[in-house]
Amino acid sequence: MQEPKYRRILIKLSGEQIKGTDEVVSYDMLDYLAQEIESVVRHGVEVSLVIGGGNIWRGSQSIARGMDTAQSHYMGMLGTIINALALQDALERHGLQTRTMTAIQMNEVAEPYIRRRAIRHMEKGRVIILAGGTGNPYFTTDSAAALRAAELHAEVILMAKNGVDGIYSADPRRNPDAVRFENLTYMDALNDPGITVMDSTALTFCMDNDIPIIVFNALEPGTVERIVMGERVGTLVSKSP
Repeated sequence: MQEPKYRRILIKLSGEQIKGTDEVVSYDMLDYLAQEIESVVRHGVEVSLVIGGGNIWRGSQSIARGMDTAQSHYMGMLGTIINALALQDALERHGLQTRTMTAIQMNEVAEPYIRRRAIRHMEKGRVIILAGGTGNPYFTTDSAAALRAAELHAEVILMAKNGVDGIYSADPRRNPDAVRFENLTYMDALNDPGITVMDSTALTFCMDNDIPIIVFNALEPGTVERIVMGERVGTLVSKSP
């Protein structure tokens, strides 16, 4: 059997990725994502997930209407915990062992995030879902993904996108002449205002800690497994061009 290229990965999902057309949480999407994750776990890959909460709470909209920024951010963190519990249920229905760990303590429903415990869970084959962002306002779940990837010694961050199979020179849904990049350096991504990988704080952290990022289409079945097995998919953002 072919050996995986990556043995420990962190997948960054947005809240929008588990949202259906008219739903806050889509059971079909949860089931689909669980299948995608199951496909890599069976190769012995250790998986951690960081999930957003945009399907439940859009902080930027509330802040624009005058809500206190920190208050709004904490509400968004609670949204990520709801999503994590929904995803945990879907994964367990597919026979996977899981642990949800939160940066905000909520002992009745999840474990507090403790780095060494999280690593031990992965070593035992459990999928860990990391919710609550960093536990601090003013930091996005992108920053949480970068921070947890460094703490847990993930070999790569897989940035899931909806319907876009990588990073383009322009929005390919609006511009048919947009060109997809196979490789970018961190500095390329930071210096070009037209390129969106993750927020600049998170991207700079990945650059400083040399954590490669692969941007891929979450809606294309089998993509996560193909990446883990070494196939060139999506766009790689790394130190070298």
